[in-house]
Amino acid sequence: MSKIIPSREEALSLLLLYNQSESLINHAKSVEAVMRHFAKLNNEDAEKWGIIGLVHDLDYEKFPQEHCIKTEQILKELNWDDEYIRAVISHGFGIINDVEPLTQLEKTLYAIDELTGLITACVLVRPSKSIIDLGVKSVKKKWKEKSFAAGANREIILKGAEMLGISLEELIKETIEGMKSIAAEIGLE
Repeated sequence: MSKIIPSREEALSLLLLYNQSESLINHAKSVEAVMRHFAKLNNEDAEKWGIIGLVHDLDYEKFPQEHCIKTEQILKELNWDDEYIRAVISHGFGIINDVEPLTQLEKTLYAIDELTGLITACVLVRPSKSIIDLGVKSVKKKWKEKSFAAGANREIILKGAEMLGISLEELIKETIEGMKSIAAEIGLE
């Protein structure tokens, strides 16, 4: 039996089956948008990159102690393509598994996952509450405050930028650009 390449609609339905938290759903959509943005920058398949970004935290709300493990089981049971499954679980590298990000897609997911959370937190404390006028400098200023968005692991973000061979500033800039494309949908406009 051949492996399934899911559509965006199938991926979104699956995400909504396992997640009810608005913040987790918005995070998934943020990661999807940023993955699509980076795919376009790299002349890659934006649909594929986006779908992987959309479902990367599929199991987090219902199975936080089995994060990535449960997602792998769910996607295997649904007969998803192995490349999609590996990419999704590789964002847990060094935290909950040893699946090292190897492809450009995997490295990008690893680098931007935590960063989208940090950027969202930066937007929410701005007077405008908008990502549209958020600059790299503002994110870097908040970056230095260890207690600000403490859950956003800065070491992982730095390691991800290094894996991609780009500066932290470029990673932040392009992540903001990707998130701008869905700002209204995720309440950051």
